[in-house]
Amino acid sequence: MNMRLPSRRNGANATAKRRRLARGADILTQAANSIQALAESIDEDFLVAVDKLLAMQGCLIVCGIGKAGLIGKKLAATFASTGTRAHFLHPSEAVHGDLGCVGPLDVVLMLSNSGATEEIVRILPFMIRKSAGVIAITSGANSPLARQADIALILPPCREACLHNLAPSTSTTAMMAIGDALALVVSEARGFGVEEFAELHPGGSLGKRLASVDEVMRSVQECRIASSKVSIRAMLVDAAKPGRRSGATMLVDDQQRLEGIFTDSDLARLLEQRRDCDLDTCVADLMTKSFSAIQSGARLTDAIDIMVQRKISELPVVDAEDHPIGLIDITDVLGLDHDLTSDATCRPSSNLAPSTKNDWPSGPSSLRLFGSDAFREES
Repeated sequence: MNMRLPSRRNGANATAKRRRLARGADILTQAANSIQALAESIDEDFLVAVDKLLAMQGCLIVCGIGKAGLIGKKLAATFASTGTRAHFLHPSEAVHGDLGCVGPLDVVLMLSNSGATEEIVRILPFMIRKSAGVIAITSGANSPLARQADIALILPPCREACLHNLAPSTSTTAMMAIGDALALVVSEARGFGVEEFAELHPGGSLGKRLASVDEVMRSVQECRIASSKVSIRAMLVDAAKPGRRSGATMLVDDQQRLEGIFTDSDLARLLEQRRDCDLDTCVADLMTKSFSAIQSGARLTDAIDIMVQRKISELPVVDAEDHPIGLIDITDVLGLDHDLTSDATCRPSSNLAPSTKNDWPSGPSSLRLFGSDAFREES
């Protein structure tokens, strides 16, 4: 039997489509209203819960079953990713030995809309006895869970978006929202910042955006580096590197400190102006001496922002003594999920520092500006 999905355009008549769209909007409105009611109802108990988690010396054990259990798994992940050690414990598994994961320094977060879920009520005495405290999230203000927990965060009454008021929808939305609020307020109170967040998110596009320049830069072994005392012709020959080629040569003094940069655009200008004789000139006379660099350890997002704002294609990476240790090339970051502008990606340019203080934003503290008295690094 050949079964085909209904056409996206022809699956329902116009009246049915309008009705379904209106119903979808109504469900979303009910969810929004449940969160608004929750926002207006939180009180001192929320602050007590925050303080409880800030003082916690062990782990947060999140416990729930059914839809509340799925919310609990998500909340455990949110707490863990924002600086609060957390694990999810399934109530059914708990009574078959997994209760052993709960210790006297741990705090338990128990989720139950009714507050009378059989599996939750069954393990509640153990949690109270063996942990450092129980925080409840429930709609049942007079339920066993709310009465016995150390702290009860009560969800305001709300009708489920289901026509029959049965399928958990607005209640689970509110439960997740209060859990997220708790996790993020605790995280912010701890001073959990971007650097800590990056440590816990090394993978994916998010991890790449939070990476340091050292993780993405072309290492010094891959970069073209030459003495500023040699001729341009000798520099081009001696600084050649196999493999992927960057559009700039970094020039160093006798102490191997970065003091200039010579880009392919600089070379192109010489040839366009028929100044072939200058190829035998000392590169120090023609190199760019006012340019931007970034310090080792800086975030990659800072490097991308600098390259976009200054419309440059290469950004040297230097250590604390201004020795070059690598280079960020625009082609190395094109694939990252960041707001790179066409100006930064479409044309190579000399790596120039701004000529007046009003030309560009001051930039991050990791920005190094070479060769200009008007612009000193802020680090």
